[in-house]
Amino acid sequence: MLRGRPAAGAVIEVEDLRVRYRGADRYAVDGMSFRVARGEVFGFLGPNGAGKSTTQRVLTRLLRGYEGRAEVLGRPVRAWGPDYYQRIGVGFELPAHFAKLTAVQNLEAFASLFEPPVADARLLLERVDLADAADRAVATFSKGMQVRLGLARAFVNLPDLVFLDEPTSGLDPVHTAAVRSLIREQVDEGRTVFLTTHDMATADEMCDRVAFVVAGRIADIDSPRGFRLRYGHHGVAVEYRDGDGTRRREFRLEDLPSDPGFLDLLRTGRVETIHSTEASLDDVFVRITGGRL
Repeated sequence: MLRGRPAAGAVIEVEDLRVRYRGADRYAVDGMSFRVARGEVFGFLGPNGAGKSTTQRVLTRLLRGYEGRAEVLGRPVRAWGPDYYQRIGVGFELPAHFAKLTAVQNLEAFASLFEPPVADARLLLERVDLADAADRAVATFSKGMQVRLGLARAFVNLPDLVFLDEPTSGLDPVHTAAVRSLIREQVDEGRTVFLTTHDMATADEMCDRVAFVVAGRIADIDSPRGFRLRYGHHGVAVEYRDGDGTRRREFRLEDLPSDPGFLDLLRTGRVETIHSTEASLDDVFVRITGGRL
């Protein structure tokens, strides 16, 4: 994992990007600039209406009217033709499928739109825990199963760059872990992932860097660890038994070896938990965006 500044070789370069929809009195994207490195999982986070979807529409060539510079895979987005979609994959939060076809037929139909090589449909279904449902009609699938099928479809053309929108939406912990594992495998094979999500646990675990988007602009970019350390407190929180109840105290990290209160709690054996007081990514989201998930 990169977990820091981007490595050489940008897959996405955006500079001073601006988008204003017809009839709107303000820009939906207002001077946005960022860079995504090859082999990076780049998290794109922010409240609804912040400009995330509009930016993705520019980068996937669904929206052509914009100002500024947007380059993907070494070429301006406007300069790409239909061959662009051979190089990228897209996984939407609410994927559209052929309901009367089976899962494997859906992937094979989609794969037929691309030049070879393409991924093996059944192997992809196995990776998202849909092997047992491969020959079932998608009309019988739950929302979570459809989300996983949509994720598999995003990788069927073996893309260099994948745009994923809420890939763990509606999934239980077991299937969320399977999705994260698949994404990690794809990155290990050299692919780049542009991830939009409100699932801060997934962003924290998967992303090398995270960009928080507010009012059409990048408010801040850092690694998840960097954000947690910058917005947290340099200390530990101790929960300990006190009579029939539990109490909590915080101690400065640098004072722990000599803090009499902390040492006394350790000697008495009343400590139940000790946690660092770094901020969670949820806390950082609220602090930066001024809103709630």
